[in-house]
Amino acid sequence: MRLKSWIWVSAYLRRCAVEGAFAVLRRRGAEDAGAIFVVVDRLDGTVALYGPAPQSLADEETGDRLFTPIPLKPDPTPLAAHERLQREIDFDPDLWIVDVEDREGRHFLDLTRE
Repeated sequence: MRLKSWIWVSAYLRRCAVEGAFAVLRRRGAEDAGAIFVVVDRLDGTVALYGPAPQSLADEETGDRLFTPIPLKPDPTPLAAHERLQREIDFDPDLWIVDVEDREGRHFLDLTRE
C-alpha cells in the first residue's frame, strides 16, 4: 500500500529541512494519489526535475514511491522546468510540485535503477 500524497510530501519537506536544504510546496495536488514532481534548484542557474517513475518500475511489495530524472532540453534552467511542469499540469491538474534549493543538488529521493 502506498502512502497518500499529502503524507509523503509532508515527510519529504521535513527530511529536506533536517538535511539543511530549503524546500517549499509550490503546488498542492490531490491528497490521496496526486503525482509528485520535485524541482531541485542548485542556485547556480540550473535545476534538476524529478517525476514519478513508471508504474512498471514500482516496487509493489514496499509501496515506496520511486522517482526518475526528467531531462530538460535544451538547458536545465528554471524556465525549462516551468514549461515542462506546465505541460504536466495541462495533462494532470491534480499533481504536486515541491521546490528544493540546495547548492549540492541533493534531492533525497528514491530513484529508479534504470
